[in-house]
Amino acid sequence: MISRVHQLKKILNNVEKNVLQIFGFPPRELAMAYTLEKRLPQPKKFTIKDIVGDGILLAVPKFRRTVEKRLKRKFGSPDYVWKMLIPKTNIIVCNSCGHYHERGYICGHCYKKVEAETKEIQDKIQEKLGNLKPIENDVIVLYNGENLPEQPKEFWQGKRIIEMKKDRPQWFSKNLLQKSTQQPSESKDVKPTDLA
Repeated sequence: MISRVHQLKKILNNVEKNVLQIFGFPPRELAMAYTLEKRLPQPKKFTIKDIVGDGILLAVPKFRRTVEKRLKRKFGSPDYVWKMLIPKTNIIVCNSCGHYHERGYICGHCYKKVEAETKEIQDKIQEKLGNLKPIENDVIVLYNGENLPEQPKEFWQGKRIIEMKKDRPQWFSKNLLQKSTQQPSESKDVKPTDLA
């Protein structure tokens, strides 16, 4: 049986040699197909970091806008849409400090004073009461020479008193700390006094 297989193999080799000599190459019909049993590479597990890399590519402009384009966007162009600069006519002088500001808006100089005073009060509250968040009880601020108003004990229950060791600013009246839901005050102590 083995010898017959060898003979058949020799015959096929001879036929193949003869055919190669005639045509110069083996015809496709007689070519032997061979499959290599090689395992395909397993797909690698990848994460989003592998895709993104060091940074995320966002839809950002590639080039900077030129000065001319920026100015055209801001002021327009006389050939197309011309955005004229309109002078403001609603500028007034602040009654308390003398700085100019737009009508209907608070004076920037006065606002900085209010902001500084508020920050000072907040720092004093943090210093005395600690870092309480949220502060659920009312805080009463007393300046030099001020006493607690006469109220029943139930009124003072849970309230916190902060004493500022300086005089009350003229613009900071006592009525500013009253809640709007309370009854209107009978006090006419409004500073500066020429307004009342």
